[in-house]
Amino acid sequence: MTKDKMKGFVSLGALLSIFGLIMIFSSVHFGTSLADHWLSKEGGADTEIYLMRISGYTNNFLATGSILLGIGLVTIMYFYYKILNYNEKNNE
Repeated sequence: MTKDKMKGFVSLGALLSIFGLIMIFSSVHFGTSLADHWLSKEGGADTEIYLMRISGYTNNFLATGSILLGIGLVTIMYFYYKILNYNEKNNE
């Protein structure tokens, strides 16, 4: 694998990490928006059901954001390590 491809994977990992952080920090907003959309489509619902929808949607965004952040950070660390080893092998 060339050094340029490895740098591309580091960039992809950074993009995934940033997207995961956005999902984590905006999960309440996204969850509330989806629950509001569900409520308007439903035409009305009990308060407990609405709050469960908000909680469920928020937790979905938290979980997805955490997974993306984890994958991004692991990708960054792995390919950064590979780039360092690539440089050491070429300097010998």
